Amino acid sequence: MSRLKPFVETIGQGPDLVLLHGWGLHSGIWELITEQLSQNYTLHLIDLPGFGRSPLPSGDYSIDLLTEQVLKVTPEKAHYLGWSMGGLVATNIAVNHPDRVESLITVSSSPRFVQTDDWQHAMKPNIMDSFCRYLEEDYQGTIIRFLAIQAIGSETQKEDIRRLRDTVFIHGMPASKALREGLNLLNDVDLRDHLKDISVPFLRLYGRLDSLVPAKAANDIQQLAPHSKHHVFPKASHAPFLSHTNQFVEKVKEFLAA
Repeated sequence: MSRLKPFVETIGQGPDLVLLHGWGLHSGIWELITEQLSQNYTLHLIDLPGFGRSPLPSGDYSIDLLTEQVLKVTPEKAHYLGWSMGGLVATNIAVNHPDRVESLITVSSSPRFVQTDDWQHAMKPNIMDSFCRYLEEDYQGTIIRFLAIQAIGSETQKEDIRRLRDTVFIHGMPASKALREGLNLLNDVDLRDHLKDISVPFLRLYGRLDSLVPAKAANDIQQLAPHSKHHVFPKASHAPFLSHTNQFVEKVKEFLAA
C-alpha cells in the first residue's frame, strides 16, 4: 500500500471541518470562504491525490483510493464539505465510514454525475466523452474549458472564471492520471443506492443555473435521501461559494450550528 499522504493545510479554531475540492482544482479554491469559516471551525483543506500539492499514489484512481487517502489525514471525526467530485468522495466517506463523519455537506454534487435511462437530471454522456477526448489532446485547454462551464450563467460569471483560472495552475499541472481517471470516476461512480445508508445530518447545496449538476436533480436526490435537507441558490451556477460567498457561508454555518 502506498504510504504517500495528501497535502493538508489546517487553519482556524473550533470543531473540525474537512473541505474537499472538485476535479482539476485544489484546496486553494476555498480561499473566499476560509477566512469566515475559520473563525468558528478548524478547517482541514485537502488537495486530493494528484492535484495541487498532493502526490499521486500508485493503484487505481478509484473512489475507494480517494476515500482511503483523505481519511489518512483527517481527524478521527469531523464535519465534511465536498464540492462536485469532492462531494462524491465526502458522500462515499459518510456511507462507508459513518463513525468518522459528524455531518455531511455536498455542494453542486450528485451520487451519479452522468445521465442514464432512469437518471435524466445529469450531464449528457456525450459531454463527458468529449471532455475525455479533448483531455488527451490538450490538458490545459480542457481544464480551462471545464472551469468555464462551471461558471456559466452565474451573476459573477467573469470574476468566477477569472478566479478559477488564476487558481488552477498555481501549483503546476495536475497529474495527467488524476485528470484522466478522475473524469472516468465522475463518469462511472453511482452511489444512488447508498444514499439511504447515510445516517448523519446531511445538507445538499445547488446552483439553479448549474449545467453540470442540474438543480432539478435536487428533488430526485431528495427521494433517495429523504432525511437530507437541500437549498438551491437561485442565481448561482456550479460554484456558489465563489458567486454567493456570504449566503453560502451563512447556510453552512446555520446547518453546522444546528
